[in-house]
Formats: sequence, structure tokens, C-alpha cells
Amino acid sequence: MKRTGVIGLGDMGSGLAKNLIKNGFETTGLDLSADRMAAFVEMGGKAASSIKEVAQNADAVYVMVMNGDQAKAVILGEDGLAANMPEGGVVILTATIKPSEARDIAEGMAGSGIGLIDSPVSGGFPGAQGGTLTMMAAGTDAQLDDYKGVMEAVSKTIHRVGANAGDGQTVKSCLQSLIGSIFSATFEAAALAAKAGVSGEVLFKVFSTSGAGCGVSNTALENIIDRQFEGTGSHIATMHKDLTICLDMARDLGVPMHTASTAMQIFHAGKTKYPNGDNWVCTRVIEEIIGAELHR
Repeated sequence: MKRTGVIGLGDMGSGLAKNLIKNGFETTGLDLSADRMAAFVEMGGKAASSIKEVAQNADAVYVMVMNGDQAKAVILGEDGLAANMPEGGVVILTATIKPSEARDIAEGMAGSGIGLIDSPVSGGFPGAQGGTLTMMAAGTDAQLDDYKGVMEAVSKTIHRVGANAGDGQTVKSCLQSLIGSIFSATFEAAALAAKAGVSGEVLFKVFSTSGAGCGVSNTALENIIDRQFEGTGSHIATMHKDLTICLDMARDLGVPMHTASTAMQIFHAGKTKYPNGDNWVCTRVIEEIIGAELHR
């Protein structure tokens, strides 16, 4: 049984840790938050005091931080994972970062004897906590076969999307352009219904049983009509960052992204007005403009 580690024990990382422990993996973890560390120990994890300590006690380490700079520091730093994990170990990069940053990390790890699986995830807080995430995994067949059990402990579906670092992040960026656009369209439709006097319950029943119904729109609409704009495990800063990555990639490739660009502006407005809110709080910004709210 391989030893595992998790760096970043927030909404997503805590779910990874919980399911690794549930599946019998000895798991060492690290987070800057004392409360998160206490919760991790309570679920059966081994607390580390440094990245180096995680590295020295794990054959596979999940990195679930917020951005590329943090991922580079965790993996490539002097006391980081690449310099301190046992030879033959692997870093599983589940954070969503720029494809170019994932490639930079792989280049920096060259010759370390430590592998890299570039595997951002989808499924959000419920998927992380329930162990049902979708993984977009890029790595060698040998790596993906060897660490299949470690990945299956936290996921329901593992897609092998490429062999090179950055391949996973590229697919995730395309996915987030779609999810962000669906969210934004749902926010606008909810505001339109509110102004027209349609009840939230009616709108949800129709949307969820129509061709437009899907997990993304259904979750968004349920949170809107129940007025749950914080604490749902889908902080607006994450999608705002992901759309930024998507549009940066599109700019570099010369691809027009009209719908995703509009979604970016809606999320930018929501994040500026309600920086502590979750994705659905964007609806409140539109509601304030039109003077109507959608309730169940």
C-alpha cells in the first residue's frame, strides 16, 4: 500500500484526504490553516509541519493549491516535493493552473527521479468530498497504471488525456470555459424570471427536466432560489481564476471566445462586489440592477 500526501486541505483537498484515508492509505497532510489541520488529524491524517515532511513520508502527493506560483513553490522549492520525495515517487497536480505553468514544473522536475501526473479535476466540493471527481490525467502509461489505485480512491472517472504535462490543464481550461458560460447563462435566466414574476420553484422544475437541465445549471439555480450565496464550497475566486486561465490560453492561440468573455465579465462583477461569495452571488449583482430577486 503506497503512502500518500496532500498539500492544501481546503474544500477540495480535504475531500482528497478524506477519501484516501477511507481507502486505507496512510496520508500525511499540510495546510496553512490550523483549523483545517485539526480537522485533517481528526479524520485520521498525519499532520506535517513542512512540505519536506510531507515529501519524506509519501510515495504520491496530491497538490491542491490555488495557483501556479503556489504549485511551483510547493513542488520545486529547495524544501519542496521534487527534492525530498523518495525516488520513483510521483506528484499528482490536481490544482488548476495555466498549461504553461504545468510544463514549467515538469521541466523543473527533470532529473529529480520524481514523476508528475498533471491531473486537474472536476466535480467541485461534492465530488471531492464524495470521492466522485472526474480526473483529466496526463502522464506516462506506466505512471498512470502504477498509481491507478491512489487516483481511484478520490475519483469516479479517470480520463487519460495525454502524456505530457500541460495536457490535463489544457482540457480543464476548455471545460471551465463551458461551465463558466453555463453558470452565467443560468444567472441571467434567473434574473429574467425574477423580473417577470416567475417563481424559483417553477423555473427549477422546468429547467431541470428540460434539455437545458444538467448538474451545472441545476446546482446554480437551486442555490440561487434558496439564497445560498456563501459557504456552498464553490468560492467565486476559483471560477474567476479558471476563466482567466481559459481566456489567456485563447488569446495565445488566437481563438475568439465570445461567450466565455461575457462570462468572465459577469464573474468579475460578482467577485468585485461580493469577494467572499460563491459563484451564484453573481446573480445578486444582476438582481440589484433590475430590482427583483428570485426565491423558491
